[in-house]
Amino acid sequence: MATIDQQFVEYIVKTLVNNPDKVVVDREIDERGVLLSLSVDPEDVGRVIGKRGATAQSIRTLLRVLGTKNGARYNLKVVNTDGVEGGSERRETRADAEAVGELRDQELEHEAPMDGGEESTELAEKTRAELADLDDLDI
Repeated sequence: MATIDQQFVEYIVKTLVNNPDKVVVDREIDERGVLLSLSVDPEDVGRVIGKRGATAQSIRTLLRVLGTKNGARYNLKVVNTDGVEGGSERRETRADAEAVGELRDQELEHEAPMDGGEESTELAEKTRAELADLDDLDI
């Protein structure tokens, strides 16, 4: 059974791609936190990464929010199966490798707190409520 973080990424990615049945999210836990490896159909890799990695970075940001809620540190790696039958040989895309490397170098504890006062508090509460609703989804 998939964990909530795997279901969360699957749900987001399946809405973006043309071949949702080929979306696979593998989960590993190591000393740096939880690593989610995302495999999609080779034709959909561009959709998941987005222009200049913007879409993948947005998914990572959402995972960071989920990690804050769950007290975990998440990393997302998009792997490309390159049409290899069975998907046993995977390679990481260059843009994704750079983004993963940057994320792994950052520590959440050392990030500056958001300034925005009451406005950011309301946004945080709204985001927590939306994530709580996602916990109830049967994906």
